[in-house]
Amino acid sequence: MKTLIKEKRNELHITQEELSYKLKVSRQTIISLEKGKYKPSLILAHKLAQTFGCSIEDLFIFEGDENLE
Repeated sequence: MKTLIKEKRNELHITQEELSYKLKVSRQTIISLEKGKYKPSLILAHKLAQTFGCSIEDLFIFEGDENLE
């Protein structure tokens, strides 16, 4: 799964640390999310979308057969 979290975060000029504080998660979680190595809960995905003022679908791009797993 590809994410646009880093791009959206950079558009708002906020650091990983600031985003992690805002979402009440660790900075390591933000790093893993940005690299696509961690699939967030629906609640966290919703909080991210609210923070960036977009939809969940604008942040997460599903590739291939990911929807079937």
